[in-house]
Amino acid sequence: MRTVFRPDDPDVNGYDLLTSLVVPRPIAWITTVDADGIGNLAPHSFFNVACARPPMVSFTSIGRKDTLRNVLAVGDFVVNIVSHDQAELANASSARFDADVDEAEVLGIRLERSDVVEVPRVANSMAAIECTLHTNLDLDTANLVIGEVRAISVRDEALVGGRPVMDVLRPVSRLGRNEWGLPPEVFRLDRPGRPPSGTSSRHRPG
Repeated sequence: MRTVFRPDDPDVNGYDLLTSLVVPRPIAWITTVDADGIGNLAPHSFFNVACARPPMVSFTSIGRKDTLRNVLAVGDFVVNIVSHDQAELANASSARFDADVDEAEVLGIRLERSDVVEVPRVANSMAAIECTLHTNLDLDTANLVIGEVRAISVRDEALVGGRPVMDVLRPVSRLGRNEWGLPPEVFRLDRPGRPPSGTSSRHRPG
């Protein structure tokens, strides 16, 4: 048996269902500045890779939040990775601060100059992705923002063989309601090449 929920039913909370099912969701702890140079720092859990070549990432702003307004006004933003020891600070930065208040300053989060874009990054973040606005898609009650990646910086202690490693990054994630995910247990599966011999191929029309 299954219970069916229809988003057009006024008694169904589609947002609550989706955020409880599409899990775990990586967190983009985004730094921006407004046209006057006032900083903003806020976590966004609707975040993912959007394109490989050129490299792009995306996040969704539910409602017209300060992050979105700043990106549209200035054009740059930085995605900072949230490690386990930063979870409480990231959560605290999600409070409804006034637009003229710099969350990092109030919460004592140290920022530093980024390498390419003018927006600063979180100094203690294990990795930061510097982006320039590529596309803003208005979805009525939300905006999907795609940023072209200009630079990626990773702290040396989180690199092995030139690639980031999970046990040092220790990223947390968002789940449903007030639930957060701990750094994941890692297992490895090599991707298959061609399917097993004898497997019939499906006909693909010209």
